[in-house]
Amino acid sequence: MKKQIALLPGDGIGQEVMQSATEVLNAIAVEFDHEFEFDTYDIGGAAIETQETPLPDKTIEGCKRSDAILLGAVGGPKWENLPSHLRPEKGLLGIRKALGLFANLRPVKGFSQLLHASPLKEEVINGSDLLIVRELTGGLYFGEPSEIREDGQSVVDTLAYKREEIERIVDQAFQSARLRRKHLTSIDKANVLASSKLWREVVEEKRREYPDVAVEHLLVDAAAMKLITNPGQFDVMVTENMFGDILSDEASVLTGSLGMLPSASLRADGMGLYEPVHGSAPDIAGKGVANPLAMILSTALMLRHSFQLEEEANAVEEAVQELLRSGYHTADLNVKEGEQVGTNVMTRLVVEGISSRSASESIMSCYV
Repeated sequence: MKKQIALLPGDGIGQEVMQSATEVLNAIAVEFDHEFEFDTYDIGGAAIETQETPLPDKTIEGCKRSDAILLGAVGGPKWENLPSHLRPEKGLLGIRKALGLFANLRPVKGFSQLLHASPLKEEVINGSDLLIVRELTGGLYFGEPSEIREDGQSVVDTLAYKREEIERIVDQAFQSARLRRKHLTSIDKANVLASSKLWREVVEEKRREYPDVAVEHLLVDAAAMKLITNPGQFDVMVTENMFGDILSDEASVLTGSLGMLPSASLRADGMGLYEPVHGSAPDIAGKGVANPLAMILSTALMLRHSFQLEEEANAVEEAVQELLRSGYHTADLNVKEGEQVGTNVMTRLVVEGISSRSASESIMSCYV
């Protein structure tokens, strides 16, 4: 298989973890006989510095020609005082919109070696394995009008959705639930918002098409509470843009480290942008200590969702799991035992895990 991948390293540690991602993908290419070609483009603060815009046309055009996109991180204090339309984050919002990436998938899984670092008791978080499916291109963040009125004493933001926008994200959530434990929790605020009333109506209509998936509705405030008190009750959660933004960030800290969480932003044909949840961390950029695992796990999501390479995705995830079991960790993981290593060593260990897995399977095949 030959695939073209656009690389958007961005800012801060994005440059370093992107290098880790390409090394892992090159290992996958060798072990499974694929060919991945990479083209690099600017986004965020890096693009502002070179082209005076957080999202150059060249970046959009390059991404449109690609089969999938990997993004490192955007933002940093250097650009905090710029006008809102020039902030690095506008590059991320813009590329999602330009490519029609309407579905954000945020898996949250607790690794047993890291449960002690969770703010929750281990018995509460242990066994948690959930997926948040967030609508990404509608709602308050994109509704018009959105403005401070001329008198400066009033503001307006618009929460707007079309039925078809809700239908496609709900379909994505049902399909994801079918691949997991077949339970879907739809999050809304139907007791107050008209948009949520339509949201709940669509979910009820769509459940007839997925009779094998159990469905429950939950108000967003109750969902926020239950994520803290009983995260293990969730399998797949689906919700609109702003609720999903808040709940996915809440869920991301449950496992004890942002450095372990990947994400995917997809459109209907499987084209996707894959990125770690963590930020650009400019305070540690260039020091060789950044945790590359969330970026590496994002490549696994890409292999699975955009390229339908399940075995290859499993190889990446198993290599990560094995090195954690062996006690290797970066400084952010707060592991009390084992060996602390930097970005390059962590990456090399994942690459070696992929290679050793393939070698082991070859040896075992001789005895079949």
